[in-house]
Amino acid sequence: MNQKQKAEAFFALHRKGDPVILYNVWDAGTAKAVAAAGARALATGSWSVAAAGGYPDGEAVPLPVLTEIARSIVAATELPVSIDFEGAYAVDPDDVALNVARIVDTGAIGINFEDQVVGGSGLHPVELQGRRIRAIRQMAEKRDMPFFINARTDLFLQEADGARHGGLVEAAIERGLAFAEAGADGFFVPWLADPDLIGRICEAVPLPVNVMMKPEAPDAKTLAGLGVARISYGPRPYLAMIDWLGKQAAAVYGTA
Repeated sequence: MNQKQKAEAFFALHRKGDPVILYNVWDAGTAKAVAAAGARALATGSWSVAAAGGYPDGEAVPLPVLTEIARSIVAATELPVSIDFEGAYAVDPDDVALNVARIVDTGAIGINFEDQVVGGSGLHPVELQGRRIRAIRQMAEKRDMPFFINARTDLFLQEADGARHGGLVEAAIERGLAFAEAGADGFFVPWLADPDLIGRICEAVPLPVNVMMKPEAPDAKTLAGLGVARISYGPRPYLAMIDWLGKQAAAVYGTA
């Protein structure tokens, strides 16, 4: 498949009640392994990509380095590849579009695009985030590329107390509706795990809803029943592999 065909295939995988599962990768080697295991598409997680390169999360990976990582992952597999692009390394909508164009040029077919102020505090205003999404959409349309913009809200990620997540749902729905109007293709709500709240968002937001797996999250079958269309694993694959590697090394060196 060419890039456009991969993008179309990726869009088709997002079905409410039959979610695409993305076991997140961070380099070409992990991309090959996950593809060989039966994945239908691949996606990176920014935390894992950063940690694998010795960087902290939060756009600390230099943009040229991230671009080459994306290019190497795309080259390693025939599957559609989505890149976690955090806040696109810019705030101004025009600069955002220019940076996302660099990801399009790698052959990737989509991005995660978050609304938090990277390196600052809080979230971008809804109106500004909408203009940022719209700029990405316009850039992709000029290229005749059905590029998947998975618009992420960090409302729940920035509130560690899950008991307070119910009070954030209406604000999340407002953002989801605004992002859909601006041209987003998916709505990502990382760290939300309460099934009732997830169901409310799936009902209220017309976009395919993406949930991140974590220990207290419902299982995939339950999420499907709630209307989720995409399940991501975030940093969990990387953390599991590093834990295994550390234990293997400790056994070799006799420090276990």
